Amino acid sequence: MADVNDGARLGPGERGVGGTREGEGSPRGGLSYLSENLREYGMLLALIAIVVFFVAVVRAQIGVDFLNPQNITNLFLQNSYVIIMALGMLLVIVAGHIDLSVGSVAAFTGAVAAVLTVNLDWPVYAVIPAGLVVGGLIGAAQGYWIAYWRIPSFIVTLAGMLVFRGLTLWLLGGQNIGPFEKSFQALSTGFVPDLLAGAVPDIESLQRQPNWTALVVAIVAALVVVVLGLRARSRNIAHGMAAEPSGIFWIRNVIIAAALVFVGWKLAGFRGIPYVAVWMAVLTILYVFVTESTTLGRRVYAIGGNLKAARLSGINADRLTFFTFVNMGVLAALAGMVVTARLNSATPKAGVGFELDVIAAVFIGGASMTGGSGRIIGAIVGAFIMGVMNNGMSILGIGIDYQQVIKGLVLLAAVIFDVYNKSK
Repeated sequence: MADVNDGARLGPGERGVGGTREGEGSPRGGLSYLSENLREYGMLLALIAIVVFFVAVVRAQIGVDFLNPQNITNLFLQNSYVIIMALGMLLVIVAGHIDLSVGSVAAFTGAVAAVLTVNLDWPVYAVIPAGLVVGGLIGAAQGYWIAYWRIPSFIVTLAGMLVFRGLTLWLLGGQNIGPFEKSFQALSTGFVPDLLAGAVPDIESLQRQPNWTALVVAIVAALVVVVLGLRARSRNIAHGMAAEPSGIFWIRNVIIAAALVFVGWKLAGFRGIPYVAVWMAVLTILYVFVTESTTLGRRVYAIGGNLKAARLSGINADRLTFFTFVNMGVLAALAGMVVTARLNSATPKAGVGFELDVIAAVFIGGASMTGGSGRIIGAIVGAFIMGVMNNGMSILGIGIDYQQVIKGLVLLAAVIFDVYNKSK
C-alpha cells in the first residue's frame, strides 16, 4: 500500500492521494491533524491518563494492583449497563433528543423479568425476549408522543422516569424479588468456557493453566482492529479522502491492540471472558456498522444535524425518531435484566441515577449536545471513563458525595470542551 505521506514526486503545495499535502507525515502535519480531531483523540488520551493515575494512586495508597484480573473483570460486570445503554442513547442524542427514563425503564423491566422468573416460573429463554419486548413497547409509547405529536423528549421521558419508577415500586410491592436460577444469573455473571482447555500444554511455572480462549480471542481481536483500520485507510486513500497521518494511525492502533491483548492476558489469568463482554462486543460491532455503513445510520445523523433540510430531502424524520426511542427501550430492558441478574435480585431502588451515567458517558465520548455528531466508539470510551472513575474512587474509599461532584465536573468540562471546539 502506498504511503499517503510520500510526497517525493509532488510539487510544492500539491496534494497527493487522499487529499494530503507533502510532508503531512511530519510532526507539523501530525500536530495539525491532532488539533483538528482533538475531541476524538483527547478522550482516548484522557482514558489512558485516568487509568495510569488510578494505577499509581491505588498502588501507592493501598498497595493493590488496580489492573489485577479480578478488578478488570469487575469493570466489565459493574459497568456493562452503561455501555449497553450508551449505544442507544448515542442515537437518541445524535437525532437531537434526550431520554431521561432509561434508569426507570431498566428497573421496571428487571422487575418484570424477576416476576416472570421467580413468581411465574417462566424459563429463561422466554423471560429474556419478553423483557426486550416490554422495553420496546415502552420506547414505542414514548417515541410516539415525541415523533408524531412533537412533544419535547425532555418532558415525555421525564414523565416516563416518574411513571416507570412508580410502576416498579407497585410491581415489586416495595420488596426485593430473588434469588434467580443460575441460568438467569449467567446473563451477567457467567463466563465463556475455555474451549481450548487441554489443547495447549500447561506451563510448569504457572500455578494453574490460563484460559487460553480468552487470550486467543484477545489476540485475534487486536489483529482484526489493525486489519480493519488498514482497509479503511486504503479505502479513504482510493476515494481521495483525507487520510490519518501514518504515524498517528500506527500509534493509535498499536495502543488499542496492546490494550486488547493486555486485557485478554489478565482475563486469562482469572475466569476468562465474561458473557457481558461478549454482549457488549457484539452490540458495539453491530451499532458501529449501522451508524457508519448504512443509510439508516446516515439519516439519523442528518435529522440531528439539520432537521428541516433532512425533511426537504425526503427523509422520514418522524419514523426515524420513533425508531431511536424503540431501540433505546430495548437496550434499556437488556441493561435492566443484566443488572438484575448481577444483583441476583430485583429491587425497587434499581436503576437510580443510571440515566445520568449514561448521558454523561455519551457527552464525554464526544457527542454534541445539539445533535448531529458523535460516534459509537466515542460513547464506549466515555462509558469506560465513567466506569474507571467509579471503580477507582470506590477502591480509594472516596465517598459518594465527592464522587458525584467529580463526575459532575468531568461532564461539565466535556460540554465546555465541545462548545469551545465549535466556537473555533
